Amino acid sequence: MDTQSLAKDTLAKRIAGEIVLSEKAGKTIQKWRNIFKIPQRRLADEMGIMPSVISDYENGRRKSPGIKIIKRIVEGMITIDEKAGGKIIQEFAVLPTQTVLSDAVLDMKEFESPVEIKKFCKIIEAPVVVKEENVSKKIYGYTVIDALKAITDLSPMDMVKLYGMTSERALIFTKSRSGRSSMVALKVTNLRPGLVVLQGSEKIDDLAKRIAELEGIPISVTKIKNSEELLKTLKKNF
Repeated sequence: MDTQSLAKDTLAKRIAGEIVLSEKAGKTIQKWRNIFKIPQRRLADEMGIMPSVISDYENGRRKSPGIKIIKRIVEGMITIDEKAGGKIIQEFAVLPTQTVLSDAVLDMKEFESPVEIKKFCKIIEAPVVVKEENVSKKIYGYTVIDALKAITDLSPMDMVKLYGMTSERALIFTKSRSGRSSMVALKVTNLRPGLVVLQGSEKIDDLAKRIAELEGIPISVTKIKNSEELLKTLKKNF
């Protein structure tokens, strides 16, 4: 099996497994469809079904799909991505399937349903200060990182592990004085987070801002001063 085929097979099993194990299978299907950026109608056309069927599953109007339907949905998304150049397949091929968390990682969570950046930032009291025009985009999880430990402990491969199941997530750096080291470290990877949140920053470094602008990464600064309180807020709301 070549590298591309292995990546497709691994990703298909990963998605199908998450859908099967999810308490809200429809929302998990919707999450992955959004990650692939595939409209309901396009997926339905690929599967040879009506768009309303996809909508009914995602909104709970139909009972959770069986294994055969899940397989067709997953194969449909992967086939569409492959026809478009395989961007998502390639991205997930880079992400590790097994993640051993460093002490620098304080918390990590995948969302069952996508969350708009604007809503996420409001909950954690973190106004977006760079790339404000991207606040309507959605994220699918978050990782909380001790910025000081990350600088000394994390290798480039460890940095990739911060992305969990998808790079479309918030990377939250605690004890970050200016965001400079965090943004420089992120530039080492070929992946870009959906959002960077800084905790403990009074002023964002100019280089950090330039990297964010060039890479199209929104930066927000939380007003929650205590990292433990920030973790409690995240756990309570997500």
